[in-house]
Amino acid sequence: MSLLIAGVIYLLEYFFDPYWIHEKVWIILSFFVILTWLTGMFTHYLLGISKENSVNILLGAIGIRLLASIGFVAVMLVLKLENIIWFVVNFFIIYFFYLLFDIYGVIANLRPNSK
Repeated sequence: MSLLIAGVIYLLEYFFDPYWIHEKVWIILSFFVILTWLTGMFTHYLLGISKENSVNILLGAIGIRLLASIGFVAVMLVLKLENIIWFVVNFFIIYFFYLLFDIYGVIANLRPNSK
């Protein structure tokens, strides 16, 4: 997922040089890569302890990612970045791609439990 998003960002920057891609987009993507890795490790650990709570664990990871994302945006707002509107737009576009991937994972986990 991260490589796909990075590839799209790179291609957009290389071929089109759009003004609507914030210069800190790579920091945003790095934040999500690290956050996904941390929540993935935490989720994997918790699923090893209790498989019957898998949906709750996955939804909890989504909640942790939401709170961490709000905190990250708040810190960046305090740092007074230039062009903050495009920063927030770029951040939430990437956030929603990761959220779609998480929702797909939750739905895939629900299928075996529904039988």
